[in-house]
Amino acid sequence: MREHTPKQLHEQLYMIDGFDLYQPERTGIYVLRIKEAVTLIETGPSISVPHVLKGLACLDIDSADVRYIIVTHIHLDHAGGAGLLMKSCPQAEIIVHERGQKHLIDPSRLIMGARQVYQDAFDDLFDPVLPVEANRVLVKGEGDVLRLGAERKLYFIDTPGHAKHHFSIYDNVSKGVFTGDTAGVRYVDGLGEGRDFFLPSTSPNQFDPEAMIASIERLRSFSPQRLFFGHFGMSDEVDKALDEVTYWIPRFVEAGVEALQAGEGAAGIERRLLQSIASYVREFGVEKESPLFQTLTLDLPICALGIKDYIDKKARKEG
Repeated sequence: MREHTPKQLHEQLYMIDGFDLYQPERTGIYVLRIKEAVTLIETGPSISVPHVLKGLACLDIDSADVRYIIVTHIHLDHAGGAGLLMKSCPQAEIIVHERGQKHLIDPSRLIMGARQVYQDAFDDLFDPVLPVEANRVLVKGEGDVLRLGAERKLYFIDTPGHAKHHFSIYDNVSKGVFTGDTAGVRYVDGLGEGRDFFLPSTSPNQFDPEAMIASIERLRSFSPQRLFFGHFGMSDEVDKALDEVTYWIPRFVEAGVEALQAGEGAAGIERRLLQSIASYVREFGVEKESPLFQTLTLDLPICALGIKDYIDKKARKEG
């Protein structure tokens, strides 16, 4: 049976597993259980919403008492369930980057783009994607602060690189950052023996390696003690996580350039990434039969498309 019991991560802070792609430990939805202003960070896709509601019930939180829902960006694995979840949270307002506001109100372009990527699997993974009423949408950006009760404040940080419509959030109580996808993906126990593995997330169509590295350095400037990943969970290995993602960003791009120059397309990028990662993790005793590679088969095809899109756009701009 799937586990809906939220995991406590810090004072008044919990995580619910959203079972994105029907997979455990895939996408985390964070709950700030603050009496004056119950706040969720991320919604996951619509298939995550029942898990979110069951998780809230486990915390004795009535969904009608949710005050804020924050989405770090509007990709469907982070915000696709927003419209559906808002129906169960009638008092809630949703907070989004200014570039994402219009896409919550009218998600038609998001749906079209995701259908192109996921094709026949779209309906099973993401449907329905419902619009959010315009009067329930709040915009936050660089330098904005959201006060939750007497003690807790959330600081919004503009962090493009994964997407232009992306912000991250620093929490003054946990001294942690909700990173969305800007600081990559945490593969829980990816290297075995309790060792996590971190890779960038380069999905289409706004991946920008230079902006991503700059955003990671911006996160470092807050001296966070922990990171809360969209995919997945909390890590207190802040330097290791940020260093590892920064290490891989140029290598992802290099694999893309080499594959496209060889006429191998996105499939060639994926293959080269897999070979490079396999060589790297073999030093830690991790072979291709490990669970890490089962997850990579879900992530690398999407990463490859984003890398190809970035290189193609750059070539058109320069040529």
